Amino acid sequence: MRSSNELNGLSLAYLGDAVIELLARKRVLSLGYTDVGKLNALARDYITARAQSAAFERLLPALSEAEADLYKRGRNAKGISAPKSASVGEYRRATGMEALFGALYADGRIDRLKELFEIAYPEEST
Repeated sequence: MRSSNELNGLSLAYLGDAVIELLARKRVLSLGYTDVGKLNALARDYITARAQSAAFERLLPALSEAEADLYKRGRNAKGISAPKSASVGEYRRATGMEALFGALYADGRIDRLKELFEIAYPEEST
């Protein structure tokens, strides 16, 4: 896999979307539910643009300057069109957060990625 420096903001967001979904699925499975419908409903609390935008607000104070720059690469990427379920601002914040998570994954910074996930989605909020 290429490093984060070799990927554009939208490519990082594409990767980060999958990373966040995997972490979210691990989290909801740990709650003990086995019904797939219930699991999918719980996972939506993590993966919608609106949920990710809110999560990013919790995450922002914990970011280093370099991490904030990675976030901005995704947020400011050209070619983003928001779905009807989120505002343009929410969708751009979500895309930026996905880019950050994608960059951390691409660079092998898994411990930091997990740390930021816990800040963005504290367990007591699930």
